[in-house]
Amino acid sequence: VQLVESGGGSEPAGGSLTLSCTTSNYANWCMGWFRQVPGKEREGVVGFYTTGGATYYSDSVKGRFTISKDNAKSTLYLQMDKMKADDTDTYYCAATIARYSSGYLFAVSTYEYWGQGTQVTVS
Repeated sequence: VQLVESGGGSEPAGGSLTLSCTTSNYANWCMGWFRQVPGKEREGVVGFYTTGGATYYSDSVKGRFTISKDNAKSTLYLQMDKMKADDTDTYYCAATIARYSSGYLFAVSTYEYWGQGTQVTVS
């Protein structure tokens, strides 16, 4: 399983970026977007099921970040709007083929597959 993120970059506060996560196949996965700065724990910001259902956002991004997906391209997107300096991080997408309840979607240990990360800087 490969996860490849792209779309990171630098934006001024208040701006927008869209991150992409291209996968080999996500037919029936739990997936998440995480972020991390050096020296801090990796933080889950979005958790969801590729088969549908609710999407879960952390309080720090709720109302500003939105996920979407293109099934034909096996690609997930993280739309980040109204960005803040605190959003400066390396962003990772993650996946697991196991089925977890929503309470586990923000836990790093839930996921066995990770992308390489893409850097986002908000000034």
